[in-house]
Amino acid sequence: MNITIKPLTPELSADYFDFFENRAFTDDSPYRCYCQLYQMTKEQQKALIEKITDLSDAGRVSRQVAEEQIKSGALRGYLAFDDGVAIGWCNANDRANFPVESCTGDRFYAPAEKREKAVVCFEIAPEYRGKGIATALLQRVIDDARAEGYIAVEGYPVIREERFEWDNAGPIRLYEKVGFVKVAVQGQKVVMRKELK
Repeated sequence: MNITIKPLTPELSADYFDFFENRAFTDDSPYRCYCQLYQMTKEQQKALIEKITDLSDAGRVSRQVAEEQIKSGALRGYLAFDDGVAIGWCNANDRANFPVESCTGDRFYAPAEKREKAVVCFEIAPEYRGKGIATALLQRVIDDARAEGYIAVEGYPVIREERFEWDNAGPIRLYEKVGFVKVAVQGQKVVMRKELK
């Protein structure tokens, strides 16, 4: 493998959508999205649903929202590439860029002055899972956050009794591997944190 990791920019939109439409979710995953929901409020989601006239329209409308979020910088993260083809994604963003409560019910927001990043989602092409891609993505988030003056990075894995193939928040052990520690439990989620000072 010849893996490279790049931050999502509008110039990489075509790679982003190529990944989500052709390699992500190709293993009967229960998820189908463009990772745009975490950046949306319940009101924005309601407005989105009102634009959908039938179910076949949902993907097109969701893609438009993601396109707008990438262009505005609301949707941020990293793409992993193998020989120039996108094979993985990590949604990692300044906590101040999230709504106070997203339409998913998650509360990743923190004021900008706290200088914290949140890692909220991973998606790795099925044939690349278990090969260290998520770890490499998470390490890149940490390295860039440190270089950009952030004081901490948080992740929010779900508490599970057994391994779950489509664990989009990443398993607890992924965060532990790169030095995160558990600082809180919020319902079914653990708040994992890595101080960067």
